[in-house]
Amino acid sequence: MAHDLFPTPAAAERWLIDARLPRTLQAWVDRFSQPEWAGAHVQGWLFEDAAARRAGEAALARAGVQARFHSAYKPLLHHFLEALDAAQIAQAVVRYPVAEPASERRFLLEAYPLAGLLPAGTLRFEPLPACGDDLAALHYEVEATLQDGSIHRARVFAPNRRHIDAIGQQQLSPTGWLRVGSGPGAADRLDGPEATDYEQLFGLALHTVQAQAWGRQEPYFERLQIRIDAPGMEYALPVGDERVSTHEALHEDLYFSLLEWFQQHSGRPTGDRRLQPGQVVPDVRSLQEGALPRLRIALQAFDVAAQDAAAWPEADAPDKALDTLRQAPSPGRIAHELDALAGPGAQRFAAASRQGRAVQGLYQPGSGAPVLISAAQHANETSGVVGALRAARALQGQPGAHFALIPLENPDGYALHRELGAQHPHHMHHAARYSALGDDIEYRTAPLPLHERAAREEALARSGAGLHVNLHGYPAHEWTRPLTGYVPRGFEPWMLPKGFFLILRHHPGRGDDARALLQAVAETLRGVPGLAEFNARQMALYERHAGPIPFDTLHGFAYTVSENPRDAAVTLITEFPDETVHGEAFRFAHTVQMQATLAAVAAWQRIAANGGR
Repeated sequence: MAHDLFPTPAAAERWLIDARLPRTLQAWVDRFSQPEWAGAHVQGWLFEDAAARRAGEAALARAGVQARFHSAYKPLLHHFLEALDAAQIAQAVVRYPVAEPASERRFLLEAYPLAGLLPAGTLRFEPLPACGDDLAALHYEVEATLQDGSIHRARVFAPNRRHIDAIGQQQLSPTGWLRVGSGPGAADRLDGPEATDYEQLFGLALHTVQAQAWGRQEPYFERLQIRIDAPGMEYALPVGDERVSTHEALHEDLYFSLLEWFQQHSGRPTGDRRLQPGQVVPDVRSLQEGALPRLRIALQAFDVAAQDAAAWPEADAPDKALDTLRQAPSPGRIAHELDALAGPGAQRFAAASRQGRAVQGLYQPGSGAPVLISAAQHANETSGVVGALRAARALQGQPGAHFALIPLENPDGYALHRELGAQHPHHMHHAARYSALGDDIEYRTAPLPLHERAAREEALARSGAGLHVNLHGYPAHEWTRPLTGYVPRGFEPWMLPKGFFLILRHHPGRGDDARALLQAVAETLRGVPGLAEFNARQMALYERHAGPIPFDTLHGFAYTVSENPRDAAVTLITEFPDETVHGEAFRFAHTVQMQATLAAVAAWQRIAANGGR
């Protein structure tokens, strides 16, 4: 059983709130079960799963009320899942709404991954005219021709509200809604938005944190623990690694809303990755039967031993071969692999993380052109850890191999990912993306000590590497912030998976070397079994909902090349959609990471021999 790290009152450094709220679905059932509503027709939209909504409808039916409860989260997708049989659809047209201040494609994005649930060529999307100020008219139009020739037509309401978010920007976000009439489809008695428990928990959490006197000195805390127990939905979809999770979405919205607010509080621009507020930890769990939605927030001191004890159970045996791993390995396994790599002449080095964990590195001198290989800068991106270790093992068998290796650059974030993964192994856990200081370690320059960043500086200084292969990942399924405009602000291009792609950065004057490296790596990756098909499949679904891929492509791989004076002369950042993947999908991910690393190292040797540095 996973440990529960939420503190007892005695263990917390300081409690900020412990509050229970009414469950919206139960409140609606109680309300409309009263005699004055007998015979009414009730439609409600809220953030509950289908089973709970059907149970609420049945309870009201016993009170003489006709009720239908819909999902306020991704309403079009749930209409197709709950009112239609995808296997019976021959053709379908979906007309999607447009409304300010959302982007023109916002509601097409919210329909994702509907195009992947239907056979190719079955579904056509068309925009509707902008709805103006009347949000009660915001809807999709569905016309589906079934295999038997019958026609299914529906207006699917998309309940939204306009509001000001945590940093003062206007948003259009999904919300609860009640529509009550004296007859079917009527709304003569009620028609308007309702703040559901899901929205109230989010708003109360933000307000509680914002109301504190944080001062101006970063970090403001060690760990800000936010525990939410909420009703909602949690299930996989039969499209890649896609799933629907209101719990994950609430984690994401809370985490990034608080980062943005602390950025504003500190006087930094939105999205500044140098912010060091401390470790923000939203822990969102499913509501237990009979319980009330609950919010608890406390300030905690770091407890490394308790956190490590709460990590998810190991899926692979300790002696299981690296190339067969189906889950991110433990820190102990990573250390063991580094020990095995430390042959004659190898040098070990380390730096200390904010929480005191070791950032371990290895330098292998050789006659070849030196490279640095690193992984887990963003610690919830785990396939690169195994890919880096596998690549280093392969390089050791090559004459003249010359490399530095840091397979786990952010051990504090990795520990948080393993802790949160014990509850939700298929969530993205972006709270584990950054360090225990709350910053992105690549952007850390001050104040001293550099903590994790010192390991990269040491690796570059020892090796003199002109190439840095920096293995990354990104979400393997849709990433949403439903209560702050739905689309993840600042990360819009990363919202949907689009296959394995490459980011090249280079110092001034090194653009030719970077492009030569890109060409060689892309050429090699074309031959990785299954990768071209994987990329094509994900890119096609991305384009149906998000429009054209926002990057150039080469041999079926999206890429970007830009000038950047930081780090090595040339940096290759790999991006595999690995967040949340397990099993064979994880094995495929780290194989691709290894192949990209080996291709880059081989190409760099040729570039260096031809005059590159």
